[in-house]
Amino acid sequence: MLCVIYKSTKKEQTYLFVKTRDDFSSVPEPLMLTFGTPVLVTLINLATKEKLAFADLSKVKTHLTEQGYYLQLPPPKEDLLKQHKADMAEKNQTDEA
Repeated sequence: MLCVIYKSTKKEQTYLFVKTRDDFSSVPEPLMLTFGTPVLVTLINLATKEKLAFADLSKVKTHLTEQGYYLQLPPPKEDLLKQHKADMAEKNQTDEA
């Protein structure tokens, strides 16, 4: 299964996978407006891949087959302050016990 990957000009680390080069007919218009002008990144054969760097290969294949596209969003930003507070609360509970 061939796949073409484009990056967004409006959303950092956001990628759109489609089955055919420059064919965005299966992508909803509101998504295309949010995505911006697609910039070609690469063409890959998913059949020869065992895994992808930042996306679940089986999910990509399923979405391409069922809806004609797959949208890869950036990973959520890590909230270090929230994690630190949770760690400190846990440490305080352990110290009190």
